[in-house]
Parts: sequence; C-alpha cells; structure tokens
Amino acid sequence: METLIVLGGALLFFVLLMGSIAFHELGHLSFAKLFGVRTTQYMVGFGPTMKSWRRGETEYGIKWIPLGGYIRMIGMLPPRKSDPEGMIRSSSTGRFQMLIDSAREGALEEVGPGDADRVFYAKKWWQKLLVMFAGPAANLLLAVVFFAVLIMGLGTMQSTPTISTVSKCTIAAKEAYLADGSLRECTAEETARSTPAAKAGLQPGDTFISFGGQRIEDYPQLQQLIRKSANKTVPAVVERDGRQIPVSLDVTANQMQDLKDSDKVVTVGFLGISPLVDRVQGGPGDVAAQMGEMTTRTLEAFTHLPQKMVGVWHAAFSGEERDPEGPIGVVGASRLGGEILASENPGIAKLSWFVALLASINFAVGMFNLIPLLPLDGGHIAGALWEGLKRGVARLLRRPDPGYVDVAKLLPLTYAMSIILLVMGALLVYADLINPVRFT
Repeated sequence: METLIVLGGALLFFVLLMGSIAFHELGHLSFAKLFGVRTTQYMVGFGPTMKSWRRGETEYGIKWIPLGGYIRMIGMLPPRKSDPEGMIRSSSTGRFQMLIDSAREGALEEVGPGDADRVFYAKKWWQKLLVMFAGPAANLLLAVVFFAVLIMGLGTMQSTPTISTVSKCTIAAKEAYLADGSLRECTAEETARSTPAAKAGLQPGDTFISFGGQRIEDYPQLQQLIRKSANKTVPAVVERDGRQIPVSLDVTANQMQDLKDSDKVVTVGFLGISPLVDRVQGGPGDVAAQMGEMTTRTLEAFTHLPQKMVGVWHAAFSGEERDPEGPIGVVGASRLGGEILASENPGIAKLSWFVALLASINFAVGMFNLIPLLPLDGGHIAGALWEGLKRGVARLLRRPDPGYVDVAKLLPLTYAMSIILLVMGALLVYADLINPVRFT
C-alpha cells in the first residue's frame, strides 16, 4: 500500500512539474505572440511527438520524453552581416564558421517572404528581453504563489516565544548528548544547580511579552536577546493564564552551538527554556523575506554547483551518501514528492512539505534559466541587454545604429554548454534512480 502511495504521489508531483514547464513555455509564447514573433511550435517534452494539434500558425503538442519543453520561434539566429567591402572574411571557411553558417541557414529556413518583421532577431532589444525573461519569470511567479499558499495559508512550523519546557540543569552543548545522539538526563548534582528559568519560577505555557524592556515579537528575537545577556540580571514580563507577571532573570553563561555554524561552540547567555513549536501563518512580508532568502541560498548554491555535481557522481557510482542540499532532477523531485505523501506526518504537514518542494523546484528552475549562458534563457537575455547598451551608447555618441547582436557567434560555446547540460541531466536521472535524496 505504501509503495502505491509513493508511486501515486510521485506521479502527481511529476504531472505538476510538467505543468510548471508548460507554464514556463507559455510565458515565452505569450510575449512572442504579443510582439508579433511567428511561433511555429509549443511543445512540452522532447523527442517524438505523442500528441499535437494546430491552432492558427502554431502547433501545440506533447513529446514522449517529458524532461523539458520548448517553443520554436522563426529567426532565432540572424543572417550573417555583410563586410563593409562585401568580401568574404578569411575566417569564413573555418570549422566553427561553417558550423555557425549552417546553423544560420537552418534557423532561416522557416522565414518566408512576408516574415521580415516577424523574426525574433529583428525585434527591439527590450522585446527580445521580455520574450526570454517571461519563461523564468513564470516559474518565479509560481514559486511566489506556492510560497504564499504555504506561508499565508497553511502556515509554517515556527518556534514561538511561549515556553515548551524548562530545563532542570545547565549543561554545556558538548556534554548534552549521549553517544547515540539522545539528550542525556541531568544528574542530581546538576539539578541542584537550577537554571535561571527554573530559579525564576518560569513554567511551560508562559509566553514572553517583553525582555529587558523590549517587546517580544517572536522567538528568534528572544533567543538573540538571551544570548547577548550573559551574566546579567534582566527584567522580563511573561503572560500566564491571561495575567502578565513580571520576573527577574539572572542569565548565566553557557557553551552553546553557534546559530550560524552548528559545528562551532560559543559562550553565550543561557536561560534554560525550550520554545513551543507551532504552525504560524505569515503575511506578504514573510513571503517576500522567503523569496529573498531563497535567492541568496540559490546564488550561493550555483557557485558550488561543479563541486555538488562531483558529489552526485560519487553518490551514483561510489555509493556515497547523497547530499540532501545538492542538486536533484525531475525524477528525484517526483520521487521525493511521493515519499512526502506516503510519510507518517499529519495531513497538513504532508501538504506543507509537498507545496514547499513545488515552490523550491520552481524557484530553482527559474533562477537556473537566468544564468547568462546560451542555450539558457539567460544567454538570450544577456544578448538583448548588450544590444540595448550598444544602441544606447551609439545614440549618445551620435554614431550609426550598430544593429542586432549576433548571438550566432556564440554557437560553439552554446553547443559545449548543451553537452554539459545533457550530461548533468543524465547524471541526475541516474543518481535519482540509484541513490535518491530521501524524505526523512
């Protein structure tokens, strides 16, 4: 039964991912049609066509290999610009130049006599930018929607300024756990030396209203204030059974894990309380904060992508443990979605994890496509921006319009990047099947 749930959940997540890809391509298609670019195909998937239908000048369809999608616009590569003297350049017979010229011919095959104003390369730079940006923007929009559903609708598990437990004794972080990883009990001698919270009579269920004269909004704020108050006596107010009770807290110093680096131990203020973890609904500001945090984490992850892919290789072929923070493919993400739905967590927790995974995958796809390298959307965006800059400078200096940027010159690099992306994709699929990231 559990296997069926995993398979069903994986299939559901996979279908939703394909929907995200379709929405990505719809973003490109919408702006292409808005600006009059003739678009001959809109496809979800690659390889042979499973099903297709035609609406106007565009063929819509589904391919058999559901690992991506594309739209086909005429004139993606421009014709070769003539030399001032109309002479053939000496480099034109080189291997790369022949490759580029062949690609140009292929891109211009669908351009008819009346399509001069409908080719992609002839559009204004800002129109080309919007056409290419619309795809990643669609994924980022989906990420915002999913995060809004999660944060503002379902709510997220957060530590609150309400006390869950009061520690009986003060134990340094490096001495708090047994060999099996479980938290050890206080000895009689340690219990005799009560924690500041126990001495002050704090009880489970007490909610901090203020600490050191500052009104408490959430637990992270309270935690930072406590940590900064080592060896100080701090006045505080807690709410208990609807009554506000003032207390005086003699905060001691203790060795605790650093909040930014869990492997590091620091000496900070210690009170001896554990927060109550509860599901809390946020607002638009929390969604914006989440998007900002995701942006920072994703950009940092991209800088370590080669190293992370080496880790995926070792996990696939050497049996090493898969990095849960490493890259994951469509197959792995779908499998993870199935495991979430089959887990023993409560229903709302399953749904929250499922939505969070959808949001994260869409955000990662949107950001990855913004990398300024062809054949990714970001490469075309960079080309459009460079064209706009060149034309703007030419106008300022009263020089002739330099015309469109010839992205075809980057085809050798584009092909190299395409091979790298194909290898990465194949490696991720294999690793996701052999040694997947699991939901625990």
